[in-house]
Amino acid sequence: MALTITDANFNGILNSGKPMVVDFWAEWCGPCRMVGPYVEELAAAYADQVNIGKMNVDENDEVCAQFGIRNIPTILFFKDGQLVDKQVGAATKSQLEEKVKKLL
Repeated sequence: MALTITDANFNGILNSGKPMVVDFWAEWCGPCRMVGPYVEELAAAYADQVNIGKMNVDENDEVCAQFGIRNIPTILFFKDGQLVDKQVGAATKSQLEEKVKKLL
């Protein structure tokens, strides 16, 4: 299951020593609902290797502003605490999985 990432726990998860993937989404976003199940499946498949979670943009302003999130879904990929890749807009599961594998 994907982690619930918030403004309050973002830095702790980012600095946990594992790569991190954050899906920025909202309940009202159709493409977000399409990508959501892929994020959940990847979170289950890579749970031991990568922290994969979702951040609701309607409830978390700070991190969204920090990374300039203006379009959703946006998925950010972090390695060693640094942003290394991003996906803006809907993507297939295989496209997302390829980006996750690059973090390992």
